[in-house]
Amino acid sequence: MKVFADIVVAAVALLHVYILVLEMFLWTTPRALKAFGMDREFAERSRALAANQGLYNGFLAAGLIWGLVAADPAGFQARVFFLVCVAVAGAYGAATASRRILFVQTVPALAGLVLVLLAH
Repeated sequence: MKVFADIVVAAVALLHVYILVLEMFLWTTPRALKAFGMDREFAERSRALAANQGLYNGFLAAGLIWGLVAADPAGFQARVFFLVCVAVAGAYGAATASRRILFVQTVPALAGLVLVLLAH
């Protein structure tokens, strides 16, 4: 069970690394325009804000990776804390920006949290 939980945590971390790249470096590219449903003009105006969001997503990924490599109990605590952070951020994003975020971010984080707790 722990291996499966760690795979899900790693997948959530990789998702947030991908979001970091989209928001910090690819914000005005066709891929990001499509992913976030925006036009080029809005992307250009919001570039700095997106980079800031990307940085925060990087912190979430870093915390999850830390949780995977740190020995328990710190590793377990970090995995739980950062999965909860991801779930809350996803719920807020779903409520304020796009419902799709609930399924892309919150559901995987909650699945990972359940698996981490069951494996502990």
